[in-house]
Amino acid sequence: MVNFRIIARILSLVLIIEGILMLISSGISVILEDDKASAFLYSAIITIVTGIIAFNPLKPDEKIYGNREGYIIVSATWILFSLFGSLPFLFSGAIDNFADAFFESMSGFTTTGATILSDPGSLPQGILLWRSLTQWIGGIGIIFISLSIFPIIRSVNIQLSATEFSGHQADKIQPRFIESAKRLVSIYFLLTVIQAGLLTLAGMPLFDSVCHSLSTLSTGGFSTNSSGIAAFATPGVKIILTLFMFIAGINLPILYFVLKGNFRKVAVNNELGFYVFLTVIFILISSVVLIIHQGFLPGKAFSDSAFHIVSVISTTGYYTGDFSQWGQIMIMILFILMFTGGTSGSTSGGIKILRLLLITKNYRKELHRVIHPNALIPVRLDGHNVGQNNIYYLLVFITLYFIVVCASAFIISLMGYDIVTSFSTAASMLANIGPSLSEFGPFSNYSEVPVAGKFFLSGLMLIGRLELLTFIILFSKSFYRT
Repeated sequence: MVNFRIIARILSLVLIIEGILMLISSGISVILEDDKASAFLYSAIITIVTGIIAFNPLKPDEKIYGNREGYIIVSATWILFSLFGSLPFLFSGAIDNFADAFFESMSGFTTTGATILSDPGSLPQGILLWRSLTQWIGGIGIIFISLSIFPIIRSVNIQLSATEFSGHQADKIQPRFIESAKRLVSIYFLLTVIQAGLLTLAGMPLFDSVCHSLSTLSTGGFSTNSSGIAAFATPGVKIILTLFMFIAGINLPILYFVLKGNFRKVAVNNELGFYVFLTVIFILISSVVLIIHQGFLPGKAFSDSAFHIVSVISTTGYYTGDFSQWGQIMIMILFILMFTGGTSGSTSGGIKILRLLLITKNYRKELHRVIHPNALIPVRLDGHNVGQNNIYYLLVFITLYFIVVCASAFIISLMGYDIVTSFSTAASMLANIGPSLSEFGPFSNYSEVPVAGKFFLSGLMLIGRLELLTFIILFSKSFYRT
């Protein structure tokens, strides 16, 4: 039996936390003098009051067994954050209808970076900061929420599922979950501050540096300018953003080991090696393509390739140029990379490097078995054998992933869009990238999508952020049975 009392209690706390963040944003808006502090204040009051009303006291001995409540809590948290997160957009007048405001909010909290705004630079600074903050919150995701909530309800025996169906047991930083969460959030915050400082030193205005840092470490991609990073694309800014987008695609525990100087742990991590390998290979291939087919000079070809390849593979979605105009080969390369994503445990979306690595290893194993049918050839990761059941889950996940992409592309095509737009948009939304190809490429936005289409794309963002199987499980009858 699902314990809806604990679900209501935790979700009420989630709303109160979001309301507090809105109050902080209201104070920042006062400091920025953009006359939109009242929009955040009203939003905060509604959000906090709703959270208080929904608060459900627990019995002293009430406990939870199993992780079904965890799946519901995680899913509902993203929806509630996005729903109430749309209020500042509406109350400030930055967006004049709920469908657009919800789309923008969902895009923020799922770190997708798709927007319906044609000119973000015209918005008040408080609203621009809120857009970036939604991505920063979404980036830290369940770790941030757990850190805020669990100390309050430490008497409750709750198991919140962190499974990504990746077939890999993540390294433990500390035996206690809360201590691990604190360390990860500290790293996340520290990297954000460092990047903001470096961008400011590179010539980007302080406010824009802060907003882009919030969006980069979360692999979100929201910008404060309608031209995206092209408005700030000095060599120094591009190098810093490329570096931090790449870092954002790395597993947070790995970054912890780097900071601790435990380089042996980093060196033997197969997933990180595969992530670096794929990134370097595609940057080199793209550079050659741009030189030969687009006439780019070598330096510019490498610079633009590095920036955009890292942007797509990390699912950040930044751009400095219209890569949809770089020829069919580059379009195909970028489309393929939309399915990769960063490493597991990072803030990026997509299938994730770990899954691709394990499937590649399994593919090689099956080839060997064809030649040597009696041989016992295990799939190994970081020196450990990976069970066949985990490989089975991976195959199920990837099969479902591509089925959802194809089905979504078909639905998008019914709205009147061509095949490139339909498939790339479906892939981009599900991988939480933001910009796609053709009609929704760089320097475009999603404002012309029909209202029903905006809710559909918002659903794809949510599915991509939650992980596909996590979302599907919620619609299984057996999930709610005792």
